[in-house]
Amino acid sequence: MSSVKVESVVEVSALVGEGPVWEEPEQTLLFVDIPGHKIHRRPISFLPYPTCLSDSSPVSPVCLTPPSCGYVAGVGRSIVAVDCLSWNHSHIRAPAVVDEDKLNTRLNDGKVDPIGRLWAGTMVAEGQQDDRKQGSLFSVTSDLTVTKHLSQVDISNGMDWSLDQKTFFYIDSLSLTVDAFDYDVTTGKIGNRRVVYRMQEGEGLPDGMTMDAGGRLWVACYNGGRVINIDNATGVRLQTIPLPATKTTSCCFGGPDYSDLYVTSASLGLDQSELKHQPQAGHTFRLIINSYGGLWVM
Repeated sequence: MSSVKVESVVEVSALVGEGPVWEEPEQTLLFVDIPGHKIHRRPISFLPYPTCLSDSSPVSPVCLTPPSCGYVAGVGRSIVAVDCLSWNHSHIRAPAVVDEDKLNTRLNDGKVDPIGRLWAGTMVAEGQQDDRKQGSLFSVTSDLTVTKHLSQVDISNGMDWSLDQKTFFYIDSLSLTVDAFDYDVTTGKIGNRRVVYRMQEGEGLPDGMTMDAGGRLWVACYNGGRVINIDNATGVRLQTIPLPATKTTSCCFGGPDYSDLYVTSASLGLDQSELKHQPQAGHTFRLIINSYGGLWVM
């Protein structure tokens, strides 16, 4: 068993906080507010430092591209560079664009694989015709080569890789499952899709996801107000941690020894009564978890 302390550490009511990333050298937390068109970059003291990347397009995800001082973000359907010194949208000559044959989608979640390849997926953009299965999953290499791996996706969301880099975990939220693929880290090819975990009644939609040092998955549950810990080898839910915001969106480990789990949330879509009962909706939370010997990963 484990003990968990939950505290609000970024008291900004993001419309849709998403995609937290821990930046080890600077001890900072990056996350986006998708419809707010902002990247938030917070020192460990959590002083406000939002950066607006776009006046009109949703922003998601934001990712580090080591080893250089580089960041990339999704703006609409484009992958763009971000100047890590001024935190301005870089005017690069040829940004990568996904879903070029579609006008009704936008980028959603994304993550960098173990060798620096960016993976990002799309979904139907807000305000567009709500057709099912319009999204896709792509990878983008450093030379901006775009490869489509999946089509007919509803809401492309959480992703991560096993510790041995041989398995890729992925969430299409409306499928209500966490899936696994065989993964070739050299070529970036995926195959042999199978279900690792199927959401149970009342758990909400699977959203963003991360992995701990024991190889277990942590999944934020949208409309479920919780994160769940899954043993991906057995498909068993090991732990449920409730949060004071129903629209929990994503999570990552961070802090000086990676013992803290940071969880983003959303306030968009809540009515006045719901907001009154959830004053911390849209905040980012820190879960201090003492379990499994305290070993965690990024």
